Amino acid sequence: QVQLVESGGGLVQAGGSLRLSCTVSGRTLSHFVMAWFRQNPGKDRELVAAITGSGVNKIYGDPVKGRFTISRDNDKNTVFLHMDSVKLDDTARYYCAMPEYWSDTLYPKSYQYDYWGQGTQVTVST
Repeated sequence: QVQLVESGGGLVQAGGSLRLSCTVSGRTLSHFVMAWFRQNPGKDRELVAAITGSGVNKIYGDPVKGRFTISRDNDKNTVFLHMDSVKLDDTARYYCAMPEYWSDTLYPKSYQYDYWGQGTQVTVST
């Protein structure tokens, strides 16, 4: 019953901005950590950002610090990823994820999450 659906990916020029959205059905988001990961073929799925249920605490992967912002609207069951000043290395498929049980722990590893969306492709061009 739990379903995560990402949207907002596409082609963007280096230095530009993009906003990704993740909508969740089957459960409410309050009290659940939500996260964004990204992955390219042949590479590990890496943390982009994670946010606690309240939205107060956040973590970011080193490559995106200062450029990306994670936020959430629990009333809309939606998590956002605002991507600013994108670089070529930001090209990847972006996934949103959530754990099965609620927690305030901001897990940094992909195996620590249980529900995943299908992903949305972000391609940065010069």
